[in-house]
Amino acid sequence: MSIADPARLTCPAPRSETGTVLLGHGSGGQLSAELLREVILPAFGPADAVPEDAALLAVDGAHLAVSTDAFVVNPLFFPGGDIGALAVHGTANDLAMMGAAPVALALAFVIEEGFPVADLQRICTSAAAAAAAAGTRIVTGDTKVVGRGAADGLFVTTTGVGRMLPGAAVSAAAARPGDVVLLSGPIAAHGTAIIGAREALGFESAIVSDTRALHRLVAAMLAAAGPALHTMRDPTRGGVASALNEIAVAARVGIEVDEATLPVPAAVAAACDLLGLDPLHVASEGCLAAIVAADQADELLATMRSTAEGQDAVAVGRVVAEHPGRVLLRTVVGGRRIVDLLVGEQLPRIC
Repeated sequence: MSIADPARLTCPAPRSETGTVLLGHGSGGQLSAELLREVILPAFGPADAVPEDAALLAVDGAHLAVSTDAFVVNPLFFPGGDIGALAVHGTANDLAMMGAAPVALALAFVIEEGFPVADLQRICTSAAAAAAAAGTRIVTGDTKVVGRGAADGLFVTTTGVGRMLPGAAVSAAAARPGDVVLLSGPIAAHGTAIIGAREALGFESAIVSDTRALHRLVAAMLAAAGPALHTMRDPTRGGVASALNEIAVAARVGIEVDEATLPVPAAVAAACDLLGLDPLHVASEGCLAAIVAADQADELLATMRSTAEGQDAVAVGRVVAEHPGRVLLRTVVGGRRIVDLLVGEQLPRIC
């Protein structure tokens, strides 16, 4: 094996030999994939099921998408948002990645005893405003209170039901060699803003979370590209690296990304350098990765750039037949390296 061929290298994920769940199992990386593959999916469905951001259902002729997510961000309030708005945006975006617009949301709180009522009211107001801005509303939910130290303040779980948009037929398994990889905007702002606020590092004012709903952008993309739009993912836990690796594995293709094209804001890049983080592994909450047929890529980019959510969209790579299941980065110095899933936990409690 030649070191010049990084696609042939492997780096196995660490395993828990104690039979207990580790913090890294929630990272969206290798340990998360292991937990899903070996424990969770076999109990509820085929272990080789294609991982999607939402389930598609047909009910009496209506085509719907359903998604649920839990949010445990720390701190609860951060530059650019809070856990309430984040929960709404995160669930709306999981529906959008399957080509659906949110119709209704359910929201559940697990509240630690002693949590300030004023903070809870502020979070409820924020969640309601985020839902209204996304053209939907919170229609049901639940509230539980647990003892001090049992919930770290507040946990939020949201479930969303979405209506499929015309022309939607996207899947993580639909990427094909020759397709182009697009990003709708700058990456890694959310995770960097969170860690900056949590550790009081002093760059909060320069970096704010990009949390926002993306279904209107997705509607414009579907109208422009239709069936040529093969795959979409929002790079939340595990960042762009996890999103692209999931697509590469599901579609049994390789993906190659050009480092020079990655839209990393200067302040985010500087913060990641300071903290020793790879921006590709840092969460975003207001951008998406899309895989589109090459002959529609330029038209789709123009459409994305005409919207508020996609005005900074760029093409960053391509899908290839070589090294299936692998993502490679072409570096600015002309080399190549594997972009793998996170091993363990890089940024705990970001979404």
